[in-house]
Amino acid sequence: MKIIQKLKTYFSFYKNFLLQRFENYLIAKSLEDLKQRSKGWTNRVQMDNSNIHIIYVLLDGVGDLPHPDLDGKTPLEAANTPTLDKIASNGTIGEVISVGKGIAPESDIAVFNMLGYKFDHADYAGRGVIEAIGVGIDFKDGDLALRGNYSTLDENEVITDRRAGRQIEKEDAQGIAKELEEKIQFSIPDTKIVVAPTIGHRVTVRIRTSSKKLSSRITNTDPAYSNIGGMGVAKAVGDFLKVEKCLPLEDAEDAKITSNLVNEFSEQSIKIMKNSDINKKRKEENKKQLSCILLRDAGNKYPDVPPINEKHEMKFSCIVDMPVELGISEVLKMKAFEAGGLTDYEEKAKVAAKAMETHNAIYVHLKGPDEFGHDGDAIGKMKNIEEIDQRFFKTLVENIDSSNVAIIISADHSTPCINKGHSDDPVPVVVSADFIKNDGTTRMTEEQAKKGSIGLLQGAEVVTKSLELIRSQIKPNH
Repeated sequence: MKIIQKLKTYFSFYKNFLLQRFENYLIAKSLEDLKQRSKGWTNRVQMDNSNIHIIYVLLDGVGDLPHPDLDGKTPLEAANTPTLDKIASNGTIGEVISVGKGIAPESDIAVFNMLGYKFDHADYAGRGVIEAIGVGIDFKDGDLALRGNYSTLDENEVITDRRAGRQIEKEDAQGIAKELEEKIQFSIPDTKIVVAPTIGHRVTVRIRTSSKKLSSRITNTDPAYSNIGGMGVAKAVGDFLKVEKCLPLEDAEDAKITSNLVNEFSEQSIKIMKNSDINKKRKEENKKQLSCILLRDAGNKYPDVPPINEKHEMKFSCIVDMPVELGISEVLKMKAFEAGGLTDYEEKAKVAAKAMETHNAIYVHLKGPDEFGHDGDAIGKMKNIEEIDQRFFKTLVENIDSSNVAIIISADHSTPCINKGHSDDPVPVVVSADFIKNDGTTRMTEEQAKKGSIGLLQGAEVVTKSLELIRSQIKPNH
């Protein structure tokens, strides 16, 4: 009896001890959270960016590796870029890993990071959702949105071109999309689909069932990319690729239902496209077949992020062309300026310079270099960099006051020509203005970036670190 009483006393003491420890932990955690919030509020109050003006240019996929066609140089190293050289000599340089070491990112997550937004995998909405928002598709939580590529298959359904020649006539892309919307029959009767061609080979697909919420926890049918927690990551792949079966990533009913719907779309669309009159005509005209749509980067929820102006205490705007960047501008509540087409570089430069009258920050995304990287065309990439230097950057510096406006130049990721795909290799970053002390570097290249005083940054640090650098060197009341 005494033993039982002692045990009761012991357990009572131990229970109270644990409860007290847990209570102390909660109090300490609450105090620490409050401390961190207070620190954040203090920093926000102290951060004054009102006298700062920045033009932030991302050259899509400009980073590269030494290439034999360029005598062992990268396209940036081989290119003749007098204006970029002048900008680099008037500032400081460093390196950036846009998303993370070992991650060859897609453009969506890379751009978010380069604008200061770092996501845990589970928090990211997925590229499909971002592009759906960018092209104005009606999307709500519980829908499934995916990024797609029109692709070409051979008679054995082996992928011969993931982009079906890249340049696809608008009427052909839209005609196939309409056929798919009209003819695909899903096993869940209330399932509706939107197939929206955007630019070139790119397509956005939205699947909705009014009776069920769909899951983003599924694999891609595009064999070139993995879906890691909603984030697209490029895979090292060979030449023999086939459309992959969509699989659930978790043992949940909604994931199984969603993967089945995606497989029904893939299987039926291949048959419909094969028998399409549009493809029969394309074959007669010796054009690549639109054989299937490779799907990736599923998402099922609208992103929840703070607006960019609130995050950086700046008045941001942007010049963007592609659906993914348009979607990002919409999500982050950035004003998007019209500035011509993809290669209207002079117009984009003039609009960016003019924007400094109404905004104190503008993000400009130039697509060119990435496509040459994907095509493995190192000489073409070098020439495109030279064209951007001559037409965009030369026009830009002629239209801004570099004693008042800083230029930040970087890339969303590397697209090495020898890989024909994205990589995790660091990309250069330049911060330039008359008031920025030069660190001895003279060119924006991968090699000089290693020697620059900025050092190695994570993508999500670029905007804040650049603003810190500018604030530390700009003259008061400038």
